[in-house]
Amino acid sequence: MALKSSSDEKKIRCFPNILNIIHTLLVIGLVILPSKIYAQSNDDCLTCHSDNELTMEKKGKEISLFVDENIFKNSSHSKLSCISCHKGFDPEAMPHAENIQEVKCISCHQKELTKHSFHPQIIKSMGNGKSSDTSCKNCHGIHDVVSLNNPKGKWNKNNLTTSCSNCHKEETQQYLASNHGSAFKDGDKTAPDCITCHKSPITTSAFGDNKVDKKITQEKLCLSCHLDDDDVKKRTTPSAGFIHAYDKSVHGLALHKDKNGDAASCIDCHESHNILKPTNSQSSVYRINIPNTCGKCHSSIKNEYLESIHGQLVAKGNSDAPSCTNCHGEHNILRVDDPNSPVAFQNLSRQVCSPCHESVALSEKYGLSANRYKTFSESYHGLALSGGSATVANCASCHGVHNIKPSSDPTSTIYKANLVKTCGSCHPGANETFTKGTIHVTLEKEDEPILYWISYIYITLLISVIGGMFLHNFLDFIKKSKIKKLKQRGHIVEEKHGHALYLRMSVNERIQHAVMAVSFMILVLTGFMLRYPNAWWVSHITDIWSDVFIYRSWVHRIAAVAMISVSLYHIYYIAFTQRGRQLVKDLFPTLKDFTDAIGVAKYNLGFSKVKPKLDRFSYVEKAEYWALVWGTIVMSVTGLLMWFYIDYIGLFSKLDWDIARTIHYYEAWLAFLAIVVWHFYFVIFNPDIYPMSLAWFKGTITEAEMAEEHPLELERIKKKQAEERMKSEQNSDDVQS
Repeated sequence: MALKSSSDEKKIRCFPNILNIIHTLLVIGLVILPSKIYAQSNDDCLTCHSDNELTMEKKGKEISLFVDENIFKNSSHSKLSCISCHKGFDPEAMPHAENIQEVKCISCHQKELTKHSFHPQIIKSMGNGKSSDTSCKNCHGIHDVVSLNNPKGKWNKNNLTTSCSNCHKEETQQYLASNHGSAFKDGDKTAPDCITCHKSPITTSAFGDNKVDKKITQEKLCLSCHLDDDDVKKRTTPSAGFIHAYDKSVHGLALHKDKNGDAASCIDCHESHNILKPTNSQSSVYRINIPNTCGKCHSSIKNEYLESIHGQLVAKGNSDAPSCTNCHGEHNILRVDDPNSPVAFQNLSRQVCSPCHESVALSEKYGLSANRYKTFSESYHGLALSGGSATVANCASCHGVHNIKPSSDPTSTIYKANLVKTCGSCHPGANETFTKGTIHVTLEKEDEPILYWISYIYITLLISVIGGMFLHNFLDFIKKSKIKKLKQRGHIVEEKHGHALYLRMSVNERIQHAVMAVSFMILVLTGFMLRYPNAWWVSHITDIWSDVFIYRSWVHRIAAVAMISVSLYHIYYIAFTQRGRQLVKDLFPTLKDFTDAIGVAKYNLGFSKVKPKLDRFSYVEKAEYWALVWGTIVMSVTGLLMWFYIDYIGLFSKLDWDIARTIHYYEAWLAFLAIVVWHFYFVIFNPDIYPMSLAWFKGTITEAEMAEEHPLELERIKKKQAEERMKSEQNSDDVQS
C-alpha cells in the first residue's frame, strides 16, 4: 500500500506542470499568434504599400515600394497572400528586415523552372539571379504576373514575340520578317514562334564548345516540322526526299558520321531567325547570295569564284549565271570523288557544263556557241571520258573549276599566252606548235576548211564506193541465187566436177591472213569503242569487262603494231620469195580486169548470157587487195602520228592531229564497210560459197569453186596437168622402146 501511495503522490505533483504548459500554449494560440496573423493580411500590407509615394533607399537609389492593388487582383497570384511569397521579416519593424529575402518562385514553380532551358543560366541561378536573363520577375513581372492563357498576357502565344523583343530586339525583327514570322502573323497555327524552337536547348549557351551535338539538335528541331509534321509538309515546297538528301550529302556525313562540328547544317545555310524563301532577294539561299553563304566556310573558293565570269555575272544580278548550287546541288551535295556527284570528274562536262553551254536559248541570248559540249564530246578527250577514262581532260582541266574566265582575259587559263602552261599540265613538253589549231574543232567549212574537205571527200567515197559495192553484190547475189534455184529444179543441168582440191593459200599466207584479220577486227572493235562509247554493243562489253576502257588504248596499239608488222613482213614476202613475187604479179591490175567487171555487170543484169572467165585473181580480189594496201598505209601513218603526237609534242600542231584523226576515222569506216560489204560477201554470203570458203583455214578450194570463180586458172592448171601427163606418157614410151 505504501508503494501505491507514493505513486499517486508523484502524479499529483506532475499535474500542476502540465497545467502550466497548457496555459502557455493557450496564451500563444489565442493572444499572440492571432495578433501576428491578422497583422500580415493583404489589407494590412496594402495599408502602407498602396501609397504610390512609398519608397526606400538602397545602395544610393530610391526604390518604390508601391503595390497597385488593382493590378495584383487581376494577376494569377490574386488569391495568394503577400506573405506566401514575401517571408523572413518582422512586419512590426521599420524597416521590416535589414536584408529582405528574395522571393523564391521555385518554391511553387519547381517544374516550370526546367521548362526554361532556352535561358539555361536562369536554371543555375534558381530564378533569383541579378541579371535580366537569370531572374523570373524580369520576364514574368512582380505583382502583375498573368496566366499564359490570358489573351492579354505578355507570354500568351499571340504576344510572345513582342515580349521577347524587350531583350532580343534584333532577333525578333529578323523573325517577324521571315517566312515563319509572316505565317505566324497570318494566323497559321503550324507556324513556329520563339518558344516552339527555344523550348529545348539549341544554342551555344546550352552546349558550349560541343558544336556537333548542338547542330544535330538543331537539325532534329527543323525536321520535327519540315519532315515529321504532315500539316507543315503540305504547306511547304521541299519534298521529303529533297530534305532527306542532306543525310547522305558531304555535309550530313561530315556532321553525323565524322562528328565534324564545322560541317554545315540547317541554320548555317538558311540562318536561324531570318529564314526566307529562296526566291526572296534577302534570303541567304537566294541564288545571288549563295556565294556569300557558302563562302562562310569556303572563303578562298568564294574569292576565286567571284573573280570568275560566272561570279561577276551573279554579282550583277544575272539569273542565268551559275552559282554554287547550280553545279554542286543543294541538300544533296556530294564529295567531288563520289561517282554520283555531278561535279565528279566523269560527270562534270555532261551534267554540269552542258546544260548551259548546249542551251540554244542561252547561246542566242549571250552570243555563245551552242556546240561547245558537242565538239568536246566528239573530241578524243570527250570520247575517252564517256568511255570511263579517269585521266583524260574534262572541261575543268582546261577552263578551271571556280576560276573560269573568258579566253580574252589575260589571267584566264585558256588565254592564248597561257595555253602552253595549261596544256602542259597534262602534256609535259607542250609548246606553241602544240597549241596551234582550233580547240573545239568542228567539220564546218567556216571553222576548219581542210577538215571540211577531208570529211566531204570521204563521205563521197563512202557513198559511192560502198554503195557501188553493195549494188554490185546485190545483183550478183540475185543472179547466182536464181541460177542455183534453176539447177535445183532441173531447168539447168549442173556440170559435174571432180573432187580434186586446189591450193589457194599456203601456210605462210594463211598465217599472214590470220594475223591481219585478227588485228583488223581488234582495231575496229577498240577504235569504234572510243568513238561510240555509249553504243549498245559497247555496254555489253563493259558489262562483261568493266575495266575494258582502262586497257582499250593499249589493246588498240598492240593490234596496230601487229598489223604494221605483218604488213612489213608481207613486203618482204612479195619481194624475196618466189611465190610472193608471183602473188603480187598476179594481183597487178590489167585491162582484162576492166572488161571482166563490165562483162560481169552485163551478165548479172541479163544483157549477156555468158559470164566472163575469171583468172586466179579477178577484179574482185585485186580491188580488195590494193584497197587493203592503201588503207593499211593511211591508217598506219595517221595512227602513228596520233600515237606519237604526245611523245614528239613539239613537232606537230593541234591541227595536224585533227587532220590525222579525221582521216583515220573515215578511213576506218571505209575499210570496215568494205570488208563487210565486199570481202564477207565473196567468202561467206556468196551463194556459190555459202556458208563459207575454207581457203583461209585449209588453204584449198574445190574444183567446183575453181570452175565457178576462177575458170581460167582451172583451165590453165588442167592444161598444164595434161601436158605433164602427156610428157610423162611419152617418156614412159621412150623408156619401153
